[in-house]
Amino acid sequence: MATSADSLGEHGIIDLLRRHLVLMPNMVVPFGDDVSAVPIGNGEVAVLKTDMLVAKTDVPAKMSLCNAARKAIVMNVSDFASKGVQPIAVLVALGLPKDLATQRAVAEIADGLNAAAREYGAYVIGGDTGETGDLTISIFMYGQAKQNALMLRNGAKSGDILAVTGLFGKSAAGLRLLLDENCVVSSEMRLALESAVLNPHARLVEGLALSKSGCVSASIDSSDGLAWSLYELMHMSGVGFTVETLPVAVEAVAFAEQNGLNVESLALYGGEEYELVLTVNPQKWETAKAAVEAVGGNLIAIGKVTMEKQVILLANGKKRCIEPCGYEHFKAPL
Repeated sequence: MATSADSLGEHGIIDLLRRHLVLMPNMVVPFGDDVSAVPIGNGEVAVLKTDMLVAKTDVPAKMSLCNAARKAIVMNVSDFASKGVQPIAVLVALGLPKDLATQRAVAEIADGLNAAAREYGAYVIGGDTGETGDLTISIFMYGQAKQNALMLRNGAKSGDILAVTGLFGKSAAGLRLLLDENCVVSSEMRLALESAVLNPHARLVEGLALSKSGCVSASIDSSDGLAWSLYELMHMSGVGFTVETLPVAVEAVAFAEQNGLNVESLALYGGEEYELVLTVNPQKWETAKAAVEAVGGNLIAIGKVTMEKQVILLANGKKRCIEPCGYEHFKAPL
């Protein structure tokens, strides 16, 4: 039996907590999806999400307080995007060490919170503040949606098209760059890769458009990495996946080549890309693609849903299993 933080990991701890809870009957959104929801009548639900940013694990040294606060909002918006829900209101629980409880630092954090909330059409309406040992920004986000419009994790069907809203690998490459000054990189590429980490964006308009299209059978936010997202969809939907085209950013390819890194690992296991990973009925593919392109986004087909409960990468005519890895709190980094 797993007893330590290293052996349990974030997901093991969540599972343990869940086993000690009395779950709400007839939950609208299954426990373990990107958000939670409560019926409020007339076929509508209150959509709820909380996520926490902690400086030690979530804020690289070069990230400003403003960008850290912005990231705390983006993390939550991305989960709303994956369900196709517009966020309305935000509560913030702000934990500050004494040396950060200054007028300048608090103003910078407030500016980041406000800018991000307004960028995605929401407002910060209140919260709580206290003294902590490390900077902690815990966000609670609220929205409303039609219950039948939610894009959950559990609807993927064999034969569906597997798709993403963007390319992967830039965030993982950018983090390596921020942590290792010896990496080989041009000034232009440095700006693009570091920006992926320091100034991430959620795919909210794409998620809203996809929800409105009614074409998506399952959807998840990719903040824990592409590989882990596929395994989460696999477990919730009871299907498998074959990735036929790995969606790798050109900057990640170049960075990997210049620094002797495995580009597949950057794309599959990096995390914090905040793209959407989703499945679409093949008969509705053109409609879904057009809906995303109409709002200025991209929908990229990368594979298909299979009956076998496994996640396979097809590359150079050969099949191999994609390992269920990604970023997970409490476990040592890969």
